[in-house]
Amino acid sequence: MSHPHEQPNSTPASDPTATTSPSSPPEAESLLAAAEAYARAELGGDTSGHDWWHVQRVADMARRLAADEGADPFLCVLAALLHDVADEKLNPSKEAGMAKVASWLEARELADGDREHVLEIIGTMSYNGGANPPMRTLEGRVVQDADRLDAIGAIAVARTFVYAGHVGHPIHDPELPPRDSLVLTSEEYRRGKSTAINHFHEKLLKLKDRLNTPAAKSIAEQRHAFMRSYLEQFQQEWDGER
Repeated sequence: MSHPHEQPNSTPASDPTATTSPSSPPEAESLLAAAEAYARAELGGDTSGHDWWHVQRVADMARRLAADEGADPFLCVLAALLHDVADEKLNPSKEAGMAKVASWLEARELADGDREHVLEIIGTMSYNGGANPPMRTLEGRVVQDADRLDAIGAIAVARTFVYAGHVGHPIHDPELPPRDSLVLTSEEYRRGKSTAINHFHEKLLKLKDRLNTPAAKSIAEQRHAFMRSYLEQFQQEWDGER
């Protein structure tokens, strides 16, 4: 099946499968609906902040950014819907997660080049302590930005504390300074001791300057400022000043 190369229509953003125009092959819409169902089944019970609703937000944002940047909306939404099914934090290993998604895609009618493109996006889009190389394609840059935008702003604050609780990290410990992710291995970064507040300094506050597309950078400005304001308020309350 060839995917559509048409721009998305004005269908409401709450439906991540509503990317192709009515004249596009119905197989495309069917495949996106299947990807949504698969992601819901895999991630519906997640309590780490990588649940279905995160995936839906990323898919919605990927569609929006694809329209703004001229990327292929079908590939962007498909990769967004599947990206956390393969997340190594939610699987025994990165290889196991990628194999799971690859197997799912192999069972669908999708051009080989599109299948490989989606797997490339999913396999290289993670933050990984800031060590991963730039995304090769516009679609990859769009999906990476959509995912990173969900880690900047008000929802990011909520997800940070959910994830900290999930892995057993405290809210804050003034005696435990933020780590430098660039001098840690990915395993050390993921498994080492940290705090919810440190996560802002180790990763989230760095994301604004690591976005790829003009559209995402514009959205990130206000979200980043919100996080800065939140951390200032948090520190003042911690110190008994407010």
